[in-house]
Amino acid sequence: MKLLAILRQRLAWKLFLSYLVIILVGALILALTATLSEPDILGRHISYMQTVMGIASQAGAGQSGAALANNLRDNFVAAINEILLVATTVSVMTAVAVSLFTAKRIVGPLRDMTTVSRRIAAGSYHQRVQMPGEDELGTLAQSFNQMAETLEQTELRRMALIGDVAHELRTPLSSIRGTMEGLVDGVLPAEPSTFLDVQREVTRLQRLVHDLEELSRAEAGQIPLDLHPGDLGALARAAADRLRVQFDDKGVCLQVDVASALPPVRMDASRITQVLVNLLGNALQYTPTSGCVTVRVWAGDHQAFVAVHDTGLGVSAEHLPHLFERFYRVDRSRSRAGGGSGIGLTISRHLVEAHGGRIWAESPGVGQGSTFTFTLPEVMPHSKRAS
Repeated sequence: MKLLAILRQRLAWKLFLSYLVIILVGALILALTATLSEPDILGRHISYMQTVMGIASQAGAGQSGAALANNLRDNFVAAINEILLVATTVSVMTAVAVSLFTAKRIVGPLRDMTTVSRRIAAGSYHQRVQMPGEDELGTLAQSFNQMAETLEQTELRRMALIGDVAHELRTPLSSIRGTMEGLVDGVLPAEPSTFLDVQREVTRLQRLVHDLEELSRAEAGQIPLDLHPGDLGALARAAADRLRVQFDDKGVCLQVDVASALPPVRMDASRITQVLVNLLGNALQYTPTSGCVTVRVWAGDHQAFVAVHDTGLGVSAEHLPHLFERFYRVDRSRSRAGGGSGIGLTISRHLVEAHGGRIWAESPGVGQGSTFTFTLPEVMPHSKRAS
């Protein structure tokens, strides 16, 4: 029983046994066929030989014919058995060779995948398997490596997120701790302004936690969208009016340019408003006094475009591909208090992509302003939808 269990667990033995069963069944069929067809076939051949040799016309032909028939039958059966024995032996040896070759081609890569998968499970996410070829095993190895690459990138993002969150929490917590120690030691007066400083840091922590929750849901694709056809131009105007007071306080002009006859787009109005507010807030933050921010909305190529252009600090080319990464900052020396949580653009990217659109940033260079553009698919006309 133990030997049988081992054989069942070994793919090489399974292949060999399958070949052996096929050979034995084939040999059995040949033997049965020869046994069943032997009397009729031999009878016809013996009669033919007797006719050709003239045995039937001689005396005692009956006795000689019977002896000849028995002799031919015995020799024929012996020859068939010998041929079947040799063929079966050769077939078994061939089955062993073929099973060993097939097992090497199949079991070898599978054994490598098993070893690598155990190493990945132990935390070595950089492990990869060799590509055995372009067949099904090669496709399996390619898929396995893609899975390992995804796991490695996920682990890297997890470690980066832990470091980023720790860095984000350190500043407000250190400020709160310093203020409280000053109050306990009597260095700071117990005045409303002191407690307001603590309240501002707590508000920053609450905002950071909320942004992290939003980011977590966005990256997991778990933000629900209430999609309905809507007017993107009206939404852009409403978002601009919402922040216009802040623009006026800083002395930055805000303009909205919406194309006429703008087709409706299928969107979640509250989520796209969140994207617009993030982009406008980002533009306001990096545009100096007397600068200008322009929001343009237009349509083309079965999609609607929204561009937020500012005359602010601009971005160098090496930073553009990374602007939508979480916690990424062009100027690392800027304080978190003046720059937000650093994940607003990341959340915006996920929201736009969840709508089936895309978002990107452009800038001629440092000091020459920047433009953030995103697209949303148009709602097809009723006649096209019906077709």
